[in-house]
Amino acid sequence: MISIQKFVFNTFETNTFVLYDETGECIIIDAACETDDEKKALADFIDGHHLKPVRLIYTHCHVDHTLGNTFVTERYRLEPEVHPEGRLLWELGREFSTVFNVPFDKPLSPKRFLNDGDTVSFGHSVLEVLYTPGHARGSICLWCSDQKFVITGDVLFNGGIGRTDMPTGDFDQLLDSITRKLYTLDDETVVYPGHGPETTIGFEKHNNPYITV
Repeated sequence: MISIQKFVFNTFETNTFVLYDETGECIIIDAACETDDEKKALADFIDGHHLKPVRLIYTHCHVDHTLGNTFVTERYRLEPEVHPEGRLLWELGREFSTVFNVPFDKPLSPKRFLNDGDTVSFGHSVLEVLYTPGHARGSICLWCSDQKFVITGDVLFNGGIGRTDMPTGDFDQLLDSITRKLYTLDDETVVYPGHGPETTIGFEKHNNPYITV
């Protein structure tokens, strides 16, 4: 059974997730730790629970979600995994960091890519990749059908949706992704977004001011 540990990191209050199961293997999703204290908090949890990180995955490549990439790749010898369409934003990381006045370490470039319908396995656990562009090209969600939860990055929030006024954003495409890929999941599916608190698919379908059914 998958356990989920959430951390809120950096000035953008970005959610980083560590998912692990009874085998001790874990994956890190959106390594956003920026300060030394934040990096220590992430490492202390992983090491203190005797976990073995086996994959590092990004829901998308905006800089607020990747600030901890250098730290995690070096400490745990992992390679970042993204959707192929996210490569452009990854390469523009320095430009985005300048705009938002955040530090930038030249990150290890991704060489492993995740496409729609791929599976992410660790320990005894499996997640499915859902390609959900709109907030940014290359945005993915990670869905666990067995435990009915989905990691949505900045696609769907509690009472909100991702902004679409940045490069590769597309409002109509975002609404299409939510409608076709997320709102078709069971209502009780728990949503773990890239910022803010959890919600459920059912609640958002009936209450989200941007897109309801």
